[in-house]
This record gives sequence, C-alpha cells and structure tokens, in this order.
Amino acid sequence: MYPHQLELLSPARDVAIGIEAINHGADAVYIGGPAFGARKNACNEMVDIARLVAHAHRFNARIFLTLNTIFRDDELEAARRTAWEAYDAGVDALIVQDMGLLMLDMPPIQLHASTQSDIRTPEKAAFLQDVGFSQLVLARELDLGQIAAIRAGTQPDTILEFFVHGALCVAYSGQCYIGEAHTGRSANRGECNQACRLPYQVTDAQGRFIAHDKHVLSMKDNDQSANMAALIDAGIRSFKIEGRYKDMAYVKNITAHYRLLLDEILEQRPELAAASAGKTSFSFTPEPQQNFNRESTDYFVRGRLEAHDPLHIGAFDTPKHSGMPLGWVSKVAADHFELETDPELGDITLTNGDGLTYLDLQRNLVGVHVNRVEHLGANRWRAFPREAVQSFKDLRKGLTLRRNRDSLWLKQLDKKSSDRKVGVWLSLREEAQDAQNLHLRLEITDENGISEKNTFTVQVNRASVATKNEASLREGLSKLGGTIYTATEVSLHLSEPWFIPASALNTARRSAVEALDAARTTNFTCLERKAPAQPPAAFPQDSLSYLGNVLNTQAHAFYTQHGVKVIEPAYEAYQELGEVSLMITKHCVRWSMSLCPKQAKGVVGVKGTIKAEPLMLINGKEKLTLKFDCKPCEMHVVGKMKPGQLQAFKNEVKAAASAGVPMKFFKTRPKIAVTEGLP
Repeated sequence: MYPHQLELLSPARDVAIGIEAINHGADAVYIGGPAFGARKNACNEMVDIARLVAHAHRFNARIFLTLNTIFRDDELEAARRTAWEAYDAGVDALIVQDMGLLMLDMPPIQLHASTQSDIRTPEKAAFLQDVGFSQLVLARELDLGQIAAIRAGTQPDTILEFFVHGALCVAYSGQCYIGEAHTGRSANRGECNQACRLPYQVTDAQGRFIAHDKHVLSMKDNDQSANMAALIDAGIRSFKIEGRYKDMAYVKNITAHYRLLLDEILEQRPELAAASAGKTSFSFTPEPQQNFNRESTDYFVRGRLEAHDPLHIGAFDTPKHSGMPLGWVSKVAADHFELETDPELGDITLTNGDGLTYLDLQRNLVGVHVNRVEHLGANRWRAFPREAVQSFKDLRKGLTLRRNRDSLWLKQLDKKSSDRKVGVWLSLREEAQDAQNLHLRLEITDENGISEKNTFTVQVNRASVATKNEASLREGLSKLGGTIYTATEVSLHLSEPWFIPASALNTARRSAVEALDAARTTNFTCLERKAPAQPPAAFPQDSLSYLGNVLNTQAHAFYTQHGVKVIEPAYEAYQELGEVSLMITKHCVRWSMSLCPKQAKGVVGVKGTIKAEPLMLINGKEKLTLKFDCKPCEMHVVGKMKPGQLQAFKNEVKAAASAGVPMKFFKTRPKIAVTEGLP
C-alpha cells in the first residue's frame, strides 16, 4: 500500500463473509486463523483462508490474519507455525500484539501493529515503525490533533489505520483486565467477557447512590461517517470496520456504506487512489442504523464535547439494539396492538417478522417480535406479536416505538446485493489482409495498466450493413458477463466494419480475458516486510509494568534488547494480586454525570467544592473503584484478582505441568539492579 492510497478494511468472521466484504468494496479484509486471534470464537482453517486470499487478489485486495493475542512460552512455537502457514496460504500481513513474535523465525510477511498494542503517542508509533511494523492501528480514543502528531512523527510509508465503525471498547485496547480478574477470561487472549456492558450501581465516597442499574461503562457504537475527510487530512489511510463477530448483513451493509463515502472523496481528490481495483455497485441502499447498534458516537475524534452534552458517548440505558425511530402505539387489544408510524419519517412499510422495541417505565428495553402485520391505511398498522400481549410490560397507548429488525430490508441482503467489476479497455485492430483472410489483434488492458493481446484470423467477409455490423462488433467485445471485468471502452481500428463471426469473436475475447487473468496474478505485488532499524530503536520507557502485557521470555528478550531495564510480567501471569487498575479509559463517569471538577469551572458558587473523589461500581457481589486522573483526563477502574480465579490458575498450571507442557512465562519480577526509584 502506498501513502496516497486509501484502504477500506472490513472484518470477516468466516470466509464466506470475507468474500462478500471484497464483493462489496473492501480493499482488505482481516480474519482470524485457526487460533491466537483476539476473537477466540471467530476461527478459520488455513485452507479456507487460502480460498479467500485467491478471491481478494483478483481485485488486488489484501487479506490480513489476526495473530494478536499475547502468548505463553508453550504457545510460541504453534504461533510461529501459524505465521508460516499464513504466509504459504498467500496472506498479505499479520496483525500482531505480542512483541515476542519478532524474536522468532518468522516468514517474510508484512507486520501490522494491533490496536491491542495501545498506540497513543508519536513516540510509541515511531518505535513500532522502527522495529519493523508497516501499518499501525491507532487507539480509538485519539482526536484529530493527536493523529496528526503521530503522522508527523512517523515516516510517510508507515500506514496509519483507525477504527471508523462498530462497537467501542471502553478501555484503551490492551489495557483491560476485568475479565481475567473476575472470570479468567483475558481480553488480551481473545476472551473478553464484556464486563463493560453490565448494569452497575454507582455510589460516592459516602455511599450515596448516584446511578441505579445503569450501564455506565457501555459506549455507543463508533461512527466516523461525518469525519472521513478530516481523518484523511490528519493522516489516516486505512479505515477499519469493527466486527469479526458480526453477521453477513452487517458486513455487507457497513462495507457498502463506507465504500460509497470513500468513492465520493476519491472523486473529489484525484491525488488519492483506492488501494485495490474495481468499482462496486449495489442493489440496496446502505443504512448503518439498520444493523445492530447502540446508537452512534464519533467518540473523541473531535475532542471531548462540552459539559452541556456529557452523554454523547454513553449507551447507559441499555447495551442492546433499540433500532430506528418508528412511531407510537395507538391502541392495545387482547391479541394485538395498533400503531401509527411517524409521517415525518416518510413512507414506512411494516413486514411480518419485524422486530420492535420500546422502553418500559424503568427504562429497560423491551423487544417485540411481530408475527403478522395488517395495513389499516395511511400510516396505521395492526401488529400481532409472537408472545401474548399481556406479557409485555408497560405496553400502552402513546408509547414510543422503534424498529430494530426490518425484515423487508434484510431480505435484500440475503441474496446477491453487489457487483464489483474491474474496468478494461478493448481494442480490435486489423493487422493485415490478403485475398482470403483477415488477420486481427484483440488487445485488452485493465485499469491497472496490465495488457494482453490475442491474434486471430477470419475469412474476409464484408458486412451488408456497415453501421449495424460496427455496433454488433462493439456489443460482442463488451460481453464480459461471468468475469470480473466490465468494458469501459471498446475501440475498432479496421479498414472497414468487416463481418466477423460471433464464434471467432467470442473465442478471441475469452482467450484475451484468460491471458489477462494470468497476467494480473503474475503482476500481483506482495507486501514487503519492513526491515527493523539498526542499531535497535530504544523503547520510549525504561520500565514496563503489568500493563506492558509481557507474558513470555521472547517478549522479555525483545524489550531488553530495546533498552527496557525492568519488565514486570503481564497480569495474566497472576502476580498482581492486590488492587490495581483493571481498566484504563478515556471515558469518565464523573464527566458523563456532570460531576467533573472541570465542568464546574466558572460556575458561581461551586468553585473548589467539586473534587474528583473515587466512586464505587457495584454489580451484585462485584465491587470496583473508580479513580480519576484529571491531568490526562482518564479514569481507572480499580479492583483485584478474585481468590477463585487464582486457585483456578494454579490448578491449570499443575495440570499443564503434569501433562509435560509447563507454562514458562514469568512468575516473579525479574531481579535486575534498578537505580531509577521505581515503586
């Protein structure tokens, strides 16, 4: 990928979804292999990934494999083998978090630094670039100024990647340990337990309730649709869609949405280009709000919003999909209810199988599956739900309704919904003529400048109607159905519009297309592995706490080689047994509840009375402390390892040892002389 190219990067849970992502305009797809991806339940066999690679490469699109967990020592060899298998399957790049991989005998495949690497500063980005990463997935929390600073601090050929759509992790990626502490499911090892989506009671230092059963750590979904041009100006070149657990309809719809946005920008800015070949058309109108979402936010890209809008990032009422606005209930009967759609939303059609939602009096989201609907005229409808009407809490006249499943719209995506074609120019030229034969040359050139020729001979035969025959020749040459090509232009260079049999023309065209296919494969350029800088670049810090996620001896050796003097083991080594930050986040509960000291500045009568005191989060027996670091405007969710999890870990270590597979990651802090007064 070149610095002037824009890459739309789509997710794939499986190969079928990956193929449709390419068909719907993705320049690249990221997918999990057999193991070691940060989405443990989104795995694929390498033989299937090879099939996806072959399809993507037809459009000069790329496939990236996620190898972005942290590894125990006993897993490194399997991870190394996976990397080589991916290379042999034609995968274009590996997305990596664990620096221990860089110390192994890895294939010459391009490396991308995962968002789990927690890339927030120019110094961290420059370091990763200098140790051999070609593409950096920046933290979602960055604003445009911070992105621009990273761009200025890295080389032009280092590609900056940024999430533009999908679910948001409330913690800085790679800096969340709640799952490991409470359930033994590590987000750094592909098993996030989504503690951030749970409801919590929020109390202050005196035990007073601030919020009751609110999902205060649950973010709305990321949507940077309005910021694409600004992100390009800041230096982003790869635009990533979240969703390796998402279904086919989501990937089709969201990929199509951002394809159209990027194509519009490319039309306006000729100095930029798409990172792959082909133009995509769609048989549906993309609409991001149709898929599962928790409403939308552009997070911190434009900076933290002012105090008058503290709720702009939080989905605090529910982590579920409430859907798009619909209308209101007009009548409730024994076996059905009637509703009116909002006329300001335009013509809305309800369909059997639609899903509706509403908030009950406690603001809990209630879902209604509609078995059958009847149109009563104008904007009035009668709905017969699958469950008994009496079972729906607080269903009443005047209640606001939303729709979170539009069956009619989804049916469009169940079938073929896109067409991606590579433009070609065809030229038919008369090379020679004798008494009996006409010698012709058909040349086909694709939009990347790759060209193939095919010569053939037909009997001399003059056309009875010149104009009609010329049109027939152009039409015959343009028949590229069943291929990935579409005729952008057909030119004829003939002394006269000869009659050429359709069979001869078809054979010549098919031969030229086959030759072009082969030439495109031969000319496909593999991404090069970036050589690390020499001498080895120095890591920006000389010490790493558990937040460095160092779980194996190779990662320890890597950081030592790059100047780090003290390296504590990762949290997953079960050495941090006291209270520590289990989550570090740019989201601030105090800010969202208008309790931030910064919000009180300038307000008469409250100066100095509001302090960033700790708050408590309570969910059943689980208690977490919220502490606030106001200088960088960050929140720490503090807790400790549950005794049951520690015992489970000890049992796992014993079981592995008895099976002859000892876990050799760090068990204590390395004993190294330290002069810098570390805690």
